[in-house]
Amino acid sequence: MNAATTKREQEPVADSRRRVALVTGASSGIGLVTAQALSRDGYRVFGTSRKPAAHPVDGITMLVCDVVDETSVQSVVGEVLTREGRIDLLVNNAGIGLLGGAEESTTAQAKALFEVNVFGTMRMTHAVLPVMRQQRGGRIINLSSILGLIPAPYNALYASTKHAIEGYSESLDHEVRTQGIRIVLVEPGVTRTSFEENITRPDRPLPLYDAVRADAEKLMREIVAKGDAPEVVAEAVVRAANVATPKRRYTAGKSAGQVRFMRRFLPETLVDRNLRKFNRLPG
Repeated sequence: MNAATTKREQEPVADSRRRVALVTGASSGIGLVTAQALSRDGYRVFGTSRKPAAHPVDGITMLVCDVVDETSVQSVVGEVLTREGRIDLLVNNAGIGLLGGAEESTTAQAKALFEVNVFGTMRMTHAVLPVMRQQRGGRIINLSSILGLIPAPYNALYASTKHAIEGYSESLDHEVRTQGIRIVLVEPGVTRTSFEENITRPDRPLPLYDAVRADAEKLMREIVAKGDAPEVVAEAVVRAANVATPKRRYTAGKSAGQVRFMRRFLPETLVDRNLRKFNRLPG
């Protein structure tokens, strides 16, 4: 990459109008901090939550939206357009986790996870694409994860949703780029958010996995407690939103960058060995 290209990527999008952002899952954690960061950056920010927000947040207009409901999605997009007449940025952040052995979840539970993490992103994207196309510009940022790049023992179904978001986002970006729209991935590492609020347990637990599931949950709590602050992810989102020529993906945090490097450049056997060691699994 030459110096001119690097400079273009660093330049903010030039637009005298106040840009409008819509952030899903903005009631807490990464979504809330991201919405606040965008507001400070000058965006008119609308955040969504499945239930009415308990408390007002300065600089953010909270709206109710359930991303698994097509009517709810269309309604919230329509509400933003009624108020502002445009949507310049969509941040697809709403999501849930699932911790346990892959075979401990019924197909119904797996479908429910994909309904939020994958199809929820698709519903929101489908709702705003015609708007952005009419505006001749817009940006959609999809929150992925380092688990969209690597295997994740006892997070197989959650990791599958993030792998799906990776493939969907990269492919869609090529389809809409000539329409003035860009699709960008932000890949957080482990982030300090409320573990209990964001994790789901298997609906068909098997005694075979009781001990290892407990160990996996203990490890998750430990690494979450030492993880990056949500502000690290918010900074990556703001950067991805503002550059004139965005990169395909932005890692958020040191650990995310290390994992991405490891996955791209280290031999597969070494990656496998390191991954098992990190997850405290026998070699």
